[in-house]
Amino acid sequence: MKGNQLLPLLDESHRAFLTAIDGLTDAQWEWKPAPGRWSIGETAEHIVLAEALLFASVRKAISAPRNPDWEAQTQGKTELLLRVLPARNGKAISPAPILPREWHTRAQIIERFERQRVEIVSFAAAQPDLQQHTRVHPFPIFGTLNAYQWLLYVPLHTIRHTRQIAEVKATAGYPAAQR
Repeated sequence: MKGNQLLPLLDESHRAFLTAIDGLTDAQWEWKPAPGRWSIGETAEHIVLAEALLFASVRKAISAPRNPDWEAQTQGKTELLLRVLPARNGKAISPAPILPREWHTRAQIIERFERQRVEIVSFAAAQPDLQQHTRVHPFPIFGTLNAYQWLLYVPLHTIRHTRQIAEVKATAGYPAAQR
């Protein structure tokens, strides 16, 4: 994946997420497919919290000195992210800071998502070389990622959870839309 594909992925994930949550009733927003599973509202809140945390990781990576071993440490990680994140093969355990707490209204979630995305897209469009700056991911499977890979993580994570929203909607018992 080339850097010029990042902006289309950000755009695609932005549209897909907003489409997935558009027009939902309160019952649909709050419905959980099973105990211990997230509602669409909780998933949406998680996406917003995660995007903020991921973007903070991008900023921390670029504020660090250039890593002379960046190529060896991040080789193949872009392809790994592209393969693993959107696939939804297996459940990941979210770190505490990005667990949904239902502290945000639907309107607050949408407003924050839009505001963050404007900032992320503006940043992505203005940053030609992010690869030499790295930061270690807390999940050992990813290890060291460069700032570009951290930025790529944003839309891929959103795509992953937009697919989760579709799974919730396809679950037996999901509330019907009001007419």
